[in-house]
Amino acid sequence: MLGGAGLLLGVAAGPAQAAEVSYATKCVPPAASGLDPVEGTTKVEITAPATAKVGDTVEVVWKFVQAASKNPDIIDLPKDSVQPSGTLKAAGAQAAGIAMQGARQNPAIPKGGAMVLSDMKGTLKLTTPGEVTLTPDAYAINAFSTDTKCAPTETVKSAATINVTAGGGSSSSATPDPSQSATGGSDTGGSSGGQTDFTGKEVSVPYACKTPIGDKNATSPVQINAKKSGGSFDLTVQFKKSVMDSPADIPKDSVKPSMEVVLGGADKGTVRVEGPANADAIKSGDPIEIPDLTGTYKPGASGTSTLSPGVLTVNALGTTTTCTPTKTEVSLSLDTTEQANGASGGGSSSTSGSGGTSGGTSAGGTSSGGGLAETGAGDHGALKALGLVAGTVILLGGAVFTFLPGRRVR
Repeated sequence: MLGGAGLLLGVAAGPAQAAEVSYATKCVPPAASGLDPVEGTTKVEITAPATAKVGDTVEVVWKFVQAASKNPDIIDLPKDSVQPSGTLKAAGAQAAGIAMQGARQNPAIPKGGAMVLSDMKGTLKLTTPGEVTLTPDAYAINAFSTDTKCAPTETVKSAATINVTAGGGSSSSATPDPSQSATGGSDTGGSSGGQTDFTGKEVSVPYACKTPIGDKNATSPVQINAKKSGGSFDLTVQFKKSVMDSPADIPKDSVKPSMEVVLGGADKGTVRVEGPANADAIKSGDPIEIPDLTGTYKPGASGTSTLSPGVLTVNALGTTTTCTPTKTEVSLSLDTTEQANGASGGGSSSTSGSGGTSGGTSAGGTSSGGGLAETGAGDHGALKALGLVAGTVILLGGAVFTFLPGRRVR
């Protein structure tokens, strides 16, 4: 198990404190696994500063002394294949849900072995003087793109208390809305202070896809990152895993992906992001990798705005595959300031072929009628079928394997 120490980002904070708490927990594997829920005891140690001032942003650490469930006696989990995320509740003088996340970092875990999870970290901007208590809540264990979700089955005692005194800092909060993420909080990225780069949380997105040969299901880890540019943000959406296999040879410059990033919290609407066409030819049976998708988000509201993966569209040689998330999870939260002609209230936004923008969002590349990028279909002819990874998902001891038609399990 990995040790951790709380860090304070505000210079006025007092020394760190650590306290352990245990609580009865029920863990529910994904429905496709066929495994029954597990009830056990979670033991965690919370590290946070003992004292701080209003306006300070403090970092807290959640260390798993014991997870509620072990690795089932089915399969060994390889090294660095498990990632925890969760929510730490702040109460008392200030109420908030603090998004916590750990690294995908673990030793190899044998069948029946203890589930060893990395330390999770999160930040909280203090807004009100008084005592702020910190209490662990629900958490998720991600392995190979699926989550086992664990939640308390009893009232949990607070594990740490921060004594917050009045200070000269800002009274506005950068704390995420606890309703905006799969585990009760969104990513802790915000635009307060001089920070310009914001790293989103990797979320597992289940897609229902409409393809030329029928409906398919696929799941992929997706992460949204941002870089502040004036009052706007340059977005980069990363797919950590291919969501589709090619059923035929596809020449270079023939596949063009795009996505509508969904805004929430203070802001509303969508931001269109696009990726480049495939630089190399894709052989039949090979995965169609989704490159980084980029675009620009111009806020239409002031406050804490959330960004979630939305509809993914893949154009290939005249055919279109549309993948719609069946579950929405927040990857990133940003402190935003309303900009002229920003996104809020404008509904869905996308680039125009003339290079203009609608609703304050923009992305590179040209678009065809219907808002989809040109794919060169006139040069290469129509692709008969664009197949997706088969949607049969099996959970074995917390690890998920996707079965590809005619291919080895990977």
